[in-house]
Amino acid sequence: MPVDPARTAQANEYMKQKMLFTPRMFQAINTIAPEAGERFADFYGAVWADGALPRKIKELMFTAIGVAYRSPACLIHVIPAIEAGATDEEIFEAVTIGTLAAGFVPNGPGIPYAFQYAAKVLEVAGKYRKGEPWEYIQPAEFRV
Repeated sequence: MPVDPARTAQANEYMKQKMLFTPRMFQAINTIAPEAGERFADFYGAVWADGALPRKIKELMFTAIGVAYRSPACLIHVIPAIEAGATDEEIFEAVTIGTLAAGFVPNGPGIPYAFQYAAKVLEVAGKYRKGEPWEYIQPAEFRV
């Protein structure tokens, strides 16, 4: 059963503070189970916190993995990478490594296809920095 919209907004904001973004799936989950979203944000914050590697590097690594495996949902990690201080040059280098890695992933997408994902990351990053609307993947469309 849906919860009060103010509670959903509170959970979304909590996630943004902990994760530096609120994933689309949790924007939906938070309308029903905001506590679950907040606990996930706690876990995420613990794993992605600065440690031996700074958060920015971890987010860039995950973005590169998304490029290498052609995982559209992983491309969103460019947003928290930016929020953690990633420069355009660092993003470019990360997606370049992801593109090259795609050529070595067994049964993977290959470099030409990963290049498309790298270009999408750069597009999203540019739009996000300008405050323009952006989309990393089209929302699922269900037909009844």
